[in-house]
Amino acid sequence: MRELVQQLNFFGELGVTHLNLKNLNRVPTLPEIREEMGECTRCKLHRGRQNIVFGVGNPEADLMFVGEAPGADEDAQGIPFVGRAGQLLTRIIQSIGLQREQVYIANILKCRPPRNRDPEPDEVESCEGFLFQQIQAIDPLLVVALGRYAAQTLLQTQTAISRLRGKFYPYRGGLLIPTFHPSYLLRNPRAKREVWEDMKAIRAKLTELGSSYYAP
Repeated sequence: MRELVQQLNFFGELGVTHLNLKNLNRVPTLPEIREEMGECTRCKLHRGRQNIVFGVGNPEADLMFVGEAPGADEDAQGIPFVGRAGQLLTRIIQSIGLQREQVYIANILKCRPPRNRDPEPDEVESCEGFLFQQIQAIDPLLVVALGRYAAQTLLQTQTAISRLRGKFYPYRGGLLIPTFHPSYLLRNPRAKREVWEDMKAIRAKLTELGSSYYAP
């Protein structure tokens, strides 16, 4: 219901006064979602951005990674997770026998917050609907929430990431598992062992769910 209200409010902001109810059940494609976003000015972050960082990867991925927001490298290139943390994420994905091109990677926010601060509530409210549409379009078996902010925002909780990580939660028709953000691992290398345990659990769960990634 919350998602429906957000979508109706969004259409209202666009000036749409009539909807064809027959089309409400049709899931928009990723290109359609990006077109709908346009050169977004829905929150204040557009004033300082270089590029919208929409998402990248396989539009039919079984596995989707969600971070909190772009950083400087991502803002410059318009691609999520391309800096040092992104390079580490690539290696983490490869550790379970996959390549970046096989998964989908996105953030809650599509524009970089100043000085990489945490997203603010009005920014999340303006942007999260696009992420929800991306998840709906991709329909992954499993979403990985990268870091405290992504996990707490997606699960609507204030529980610490250290308590959330490594557990599977029902989420939008699939499952969600939080783990530490790659940037945290760069600062705290000893936490890589815990992320490795999470990734082994992810691979086992995908295999259990019949993912094509690990089909015999």
